[in-house]
Amino acid sequence: MTDQSGTFSHGVSWEEEYGYSQAVRVGSTIYISGQLAHDAAGNFIGEGDFNAQLDATFENLDKVLAHFGASRSQVVEDTVMVVGLHENFDELVAAHRAYFGDHRPASTAFGVTALAFPEQLFEIAATVRLDGGA
Repeated sequence: MTDQSGTFSHGVSWEEEYGYSQAVRVGSTIYISGQLAHDAAGNFIGEGDFNAQLDATFENLDKVLAHFGASRSQVVEDTVMVVGLHENFDELVAAHRAYFGDHRPASTAFGVTALAFPEQLFEIAATVRLDGGA
């Protein structure tokens, strides 16, 4: 069952500690906070493995989309943050292309020196429109 309103939580401790929602729906728009590689218990996945982190992060993004009954084709914009962008660029491009297929959201990639968790190499935030898509 999908929830077409409100917010979404993965139920991990840092949501309460930091004081944020994984996603917030306002009308037909969903604003998705940066998703990262963690399991349902909040354990980090893929330390030192960029591709494992990509896979787990995109799986968490899928969970948020499913909660609101949205699909990847309704993502209108994403922002990716990558530690070691130049070293990981080819893997990022391949994973992003595979995740979205023929859909082409607006996308911005940032190379960063660090993310929230010391072992974290990748994070993706997104904006979704429920009233359309490509």
